[in-house]
Amino acid sequence: MTELFFYLFSAITLGCGIAVVFSRNPVNAAMFLILAFTGMASLFVMLEAYFLAVIQVLVYAGAVVVLFLFIIMLLDVKEESRHRVKLLTIVASVVGFAILILGVATVVSTDAVAESAQTLPAVTNNTLKSFGYELFTTYLLPMQVTGFLLLVAMIGVIVLSKKVKTD
Repeated sequence: MTELFFYLFSAITLGCGIAVVFSRNPVNAAMFLILAFTGMASLFVMLEAYFLAVIQVLVYAGAVVVLFLFIIMLLDVKEESRHRVKLLTIVASVVGFAILILGVATVVSTDAVAESAQTLPAVTNNTLKSFGYELFTTYLLPMQVTGFLLLVAMIGVIVLSKKVKTD
C-alpha cells in the first residue's frame, strides 16, 4: 500500500512539474506549481518528515506561489502566443537533456552518494529548537544572503511593475 501511494504522489508531483514547464498560461502554471509542492509534501509525510511537509506547504505552496501570482498580476503577463520553435532551441534542448542524462548516470554509477551518506554526522538532538538554533547560529550568513536576495527581487518587481507615464 505504501508503494502505491509513493508512486501516486510521485506521478502527481512529476506530472504537475511537467505541466508547470509546458503551460502557456502563467496563472495555470502557478496552480500546477502548488499541486507539485503538495505532492512533494505528501512524499515528505511518507518519509515521516512532518516538519518538512508543513514547511513545504506553508512556505512554498503558500507564500512563494502567492508571491508568484502577485508578480504575474502586477506585470500583467498574458498567455504566451504560439510561435514556431527554432532549430537552435531544439538543438539546445537535446544537448541539455543529454547532459542531464549523463549527469544522472554518472551519479548513479559511482559510489560517491553512498560514501557521502555514510560520512554525514549522526543527528543527536532532533528537535525544532535545535533546528532553529543551528539555523540562526551556524547558518546565519546563508540566511541573511537569502533574505537580501528576496529583498532585491521584491524591489525589482516593484520597479518593473511601475507604469511609465507617456504624457
